[in-house]
Amino acid sequence: MVWSVLVSLFRSRVSLEAEILILRQQLNIQRRHQPRRLAFTAMDRLIFVGLYRWAPNTIKALTIVQPDTVIRWHRAGFRMYWRWKARPRCGRPAVLLEFVG
Repeated sequence: MVWSVLVSLFRSRVSLEAEILILRQQLNIQRRHQPRRLAFTAMDRLIFVGLYRWAPNTIKALTIVQPDTVIRWHRAGFRMYWRWKARPRCGRPAVLLEFVG
């Protein structure tokens, strides 16, 4: 049991290191291809495959997203939230008061 705890601690550290390496590689790719569309070279693919085989849990960190995309997602989320917040409620409709005078 102690051995499995030690191994799990080591594996989580390895996964963390692999994820950091993947993120650094993504930053290098971003810097290299700033104005153009991203294209992976053979070396980039080799690094990603090696890191994936070393720690398979890090596949979640391989998503490359532009900052504009994240901002667009946040704006869409806020629009949906406020649209939901301002939706008409169920129940009895409001009664209009008429003034006779």
